[in-house]
Amino acid sequence: MAFFFVENRCQSADYTLIPPHNFKNSTMSDYAKGLEGVIANESALSKVEGQAGKLSYLGYDIDDLVEHCTFEEVTYLLHNGKLPNKEELAGLESSLRNNRELPAQVVDFLQNLPKNAVPMDVLRTAVSMLGIFDDRAAVGEPNHEVNREVALSIVAKTPVIVAYYHRARQGLDLPAVRTDLSEAAHFLYLITGEEPGEAAVRTLDIAYIIHADHGMNASTFSARVTTGTLSDLYSSMTSAIGTLKGPLHGGANEGVIKMLKEIGSEDAVDAFVEDCLVNKKKIMGIGHRVYKVLDPRAPHLQKMAVKLTEELGESKWINMSERIATIMRERKGLNANVDFYSATVYYSLDIPTDLFTPIFAIARMSGWTAQVLEQLQDNRLYRPLTKYVGPETTSPVPPIEQR
Repeated sequence: MAFFFVENRCQSADYTLIPPHNFKNSTMSDYAKGLEGVIANESALSKVEGQAGKLSYLGYDIDDLVEHCTFEEVTYLLHNGKLPNKEELAGLESSLRNNRELPAQVVDFLQNLPKNAVPMDVLRTAVSMLGIFDDRAAVGEPNHEVNREVALSIVAKTPVIVAYYHRARQGLDLPAVRTDLSEAAHFLYLITGEEPGEAAVRTLDIAYIIHADHGMNASTFSARVTTGTLSDLYSSMTSAIGTLKGPLHGGANEGVIKMLKEIGSEDAVDAFVEDCLVNKKKIMGIGHRVYKVLDPRAPHLQKMAVKLTEELGESKWINMSERIATIMRERKGLNANVDFYSATVYYSLDIPTDLFTPIFAIARMSGWTAQVLEQLQDNRLYRPLTKYVGPETTSPVPPIEQR
């Protein structure tokens, strides 16, 4: 008989074992709505310590990874379980850079879309299309070596899809992909048509690192569920992108900028926050479902946001953000999360608001692919149960005239 675990809310270190077939007389306390607190699998990839405010990838603290690594090194770590040496890093960089080219049919698709299409919809559909043109996209018993190749190919092509559509909707030419730029530098080059400065590249690289993986979040769960059926990697990534699109998951950073624009000026911040508190309105980018203390990713982007705004001479957005964060910390004991500062960082890099969530997907693609590769190493179909709350007895179907 299979069992699953539900966190005991009274004693956080304990877990209650629940038999799966005994729901008829169960109460609401017998299951976790939304699977909150349920342990569904084992993973060595990322450790999220909500109470302590810590995040690590395969035993390396996120602060150390930001300080000493590039996004490519972190991608290698997630995919291979160890940090690369120089030769291994060069091999991964070569694989990524040589897999950037999109199939011609996908490029045609991007160029012929409505100019007002939602970029996350475009990304979801284009990634799904990639599978049509990849003979390696197979279902059934996995070939682990081939799947690793496919995973890196998807990681490499995702930023190109986002950048190409952004240029196509503006009527701009699509520059040829290059093999001499890092992942962060190449994306910035594609969306602007110009080689980016060192500060901008390092800023986006840090954003990629801290968004690369984050435990069993909603999009990672959907990717692993899809992979658990032994579907192909493109289907799994399509599931993940569709899940990330939702405003309760990946869309929060877009909401932060919309909120700041609504406030309009620094002297209007206090009144805006007070109105939200009095009327119980949500303030975007504040608090986190998992972290009960400071989100360990937020300080890195906060520093970069301050640095960028100082260089650009446009301090309004970060000043407004800092004031909101201070009020919420003092009044409600809530901290700003990673979305709060990533919005200011991307906006300062002159990245359009509707590309914020696609950039999240670009970064998380390294983690999603690592998660499904891990899933396939010890696969089991996800099949939770539903607590039925409908009628207990059946009734005869009346004729349509009597309904």
